[in-house]
Amino acid sequence: MTKLADRISRLGTETAFAVSAEAAAWASQGNKVYPFHLGDLNLPTPSAVVEASFKAIKEGKTGYCPNVGIPQLRSVLAEDINASHDTGYTMENVALQPGGKPTIAKFIMTLMNPGDEVLYPNPGYPIYESQIGFHGGKAVPYTYVEGKDNFEFNIESLEQNITPSTRLLVLNDLQNPMGAECSPQELEKVAELVLKHDLYVLCDEAYFDIRYEGKSRSLVSLPGMAERCVLLYTFSKKFAMTGWRLGATIGPKEIIDVVAKLNVNDESCPNHFIQYGAIAGLTGDQTEVKQILRTLKERRDTAVDILNSIEGVHCFRPNATFYLFPNVTGLMRKKGLTTYESFRKAALTEIGVSFCTRLHFGRPLTSETNFYIRLAYSGIDVADIQEGLGKLKAWAES
Repeated sequence: MTKLADRISRLGTETAFAVSAEAAAWASQGNKVYPFHLGDLNLPTPSAVVEASFKAIKEGKTGYCPNVGIPQLRSVLAEDINASHDTGYTMENVALQPGGKPTIAKFIMTLMNPGDEVLYPNPGYPIYESQIGFHGGKAVPYTYVEGKDNFEFNIESLEQNITPSTRLLVLNDLQNPMGAECSPQELEKVAELVLKHDLYVLCDEAYFDIRYEGKSRSLVSLPGMAERCVLLYTFSKKFAMTGWRLGATIGPKEIIDVVAKLNVNDESCPNHFIQYGAIAGLTGDQTEVKQILRTLKERRDTAVDILNSIEGVHCFRPNATFYLFPNVTGLMRKKGLTTYESFRKAALTEIGVSFCTRLHFGRPLTSETNFYIRLAYSGIDVADIQEGLGKLKAWAES
């Protein structure tokens, strides 16, 4: 057998794609599937982005570009972030990436040594833990708790897990899979801990602009945080560009300079012509962008209303992201299903409703007693939400 590098045994994956494959296999047998499993969007990319990208192709913008991206987009993106975050970034603080995900690995490679401890959210995006372990760090989870109106950041869980070996913190505010967000007081407490313990922070803000009410806040806006925070930015969500693969790493120049060198080693440069489309997205008419939000909000409200009408299910109505994380403990008990996988597979094969569970977002913690599933409503129309969750309700009552 081929002897693989030892580090490969520490590499995790994003198991939501396995659920997607299973749902596709079930659909290929002629079954109707209601796809709540994957956070993709079935909405069109705004026309300004598409037209500007095609124009750039026709103008020959199909070769290499600077390894950190074209200066025009870097400058426009810095200005856009400054307007929403009250920061003072310039293009020197921006390195464009082929999507949002590369920022996770490059943040870790730039700032973490083998053996360093990194705090990450659990439940949370599984690539955090995967990349921490793959590069030789120790992944230390912190968690969230159910509050009155949404899941709440567990500051005690975070603070109790800080040790002299803690080097980094991953903060996914406006969080996948829960839709949780930090209050202003919680952000201030996080900033206090960051300064006290000399930490650096990855602020994963993939869903910063997927917001239906109120205004998103960022840790980087607080005093002393711009020097210690790296922002993960992606065009995938706001502009329905998941398959276009364009994002950015934004932070202190000395960190971005290292990320630029990693870009050279890993990809050479981001896609050239798509960057002109991104400029049009950021600077052009926002009518279609706002329509994306209106559509997602309608889907959220439809799904939440139906879920909360099902006996044994409780679901918050988060103001951001396009995910729901309902508590299904009572429903599972009523159906006599005692494991996540038995529940997930029964829902798929009996009524065609496909979703991820808490297991797809990190290993369950010993303190957990309730059961949760994650529903993404970004890739399913209102009519199918009504039909699919209607079947879930009928199944629950049968």
